[in-house]
Order: sequence, then structure tokens, then C-alpha cells
Amino acid sequence: MKWLAFTWLLLVPVTSWSENADRDKPTQVEANKMSADDTRRLNVFEGNVVVTKGTIRLTADRLVVRQDADGFQLATATGRPARLRQRQDPKPGEKEGIWLEGEALRIELDDRNQKIELFDNARVSRGGDEVTGSHISVDQRSDFYQVTAGKGDRVKAVLQPKAPSAEAGK
Repeated sequence: MKWLAFTWLLLVPVTSWSENADRDKPTQVEANKMSADDTRRLNVFEGNVVVTKGTIRLTADRLVVRQDADGFQLATATGRPARLRQRQDPKPGEKEGIWLEGEALRIELDDRNQKIELFDNARVSRGGDEVTGSHISVDQRSDFYQVTAGKGDRVKAVLQPKAPSAEAGK
């Protein structure tokens, strides 16, 4: 039964990006198969994995969640591709938060370091902006993105013009 307590923490790493209201929502996981190893603090979900928590939705072929001795988690989602979608809290002056979507063959969610990393055919879009590359790393604490290309490839970005703020016209 320990795995039940462990499973509800599954999406802790992504909640700092998402709406504050998502933190209080239950985590629901569906998969064709699940195994839990309490001794190794490891849960594995396989086959059409769908995780939802408020506005957060993660889909993958396989999801492995490990918990360290301090209670921090590292979740690895793999798929063709694995996908993550969530709505962020609104920034000052916005009525509602924008949607962040990402996909890659592998997505790693690191609770301890508050990072999300997307590997192999990685794409992240947010508010009309989109970046693609072989590897995308997002530091949730600083909202810093780093995109790298694979061998022989290039990073690609589409950046939308931003509307002038009301402050700029004064």
C-alpha cells in the first residue's frame, strides 16, 4: 500500500510550472500495467499511460518514477512521443495562464532540481512560441530554457511578437 502514497506525488516536479490550483488536485494514473517496488522506491507504469492532475496531462508508453531518500522524485516518461501539457499561472496583466506543451521521445521530470528535460526530437511550445532541438532543458526556478541540436542538426525557434504593454505607451 505504500505505492499509493508514493503515486500521488507523481507530478510534484511539474506543479511549479502549472496553475497553483493544480497542486490541490488529485493525481490520476491510467495504464495497461503497473508494478511497484517499495524497497527500491520505484513505480513503473506501462502501456498507454495517461496521467492527469488538474490542467496537467502527461501521456507516454512507459513511465518510471523513482524517489530518493529525501523524498524527491525523478520521473522518466518515454513514448513515440511522450507528451506533456499544462496551463501556467497568469502573469501580471493576463486574465488566464498560457498553455505549455512539450513532446519528446523521453521526458525527465526532476523534483529535486526543479528541471524538466526533453530528449530526442524535443519540442516545447508556449504562448505561440516554439523551440525544437535534440535536447531541451527547462529550469523551473529561473524559467530558463536551453535548447541544443543533435549532430548535424540545428536548433529551430519560432518567436511571436509581443504586444506592447500599457506601461510602454506612457
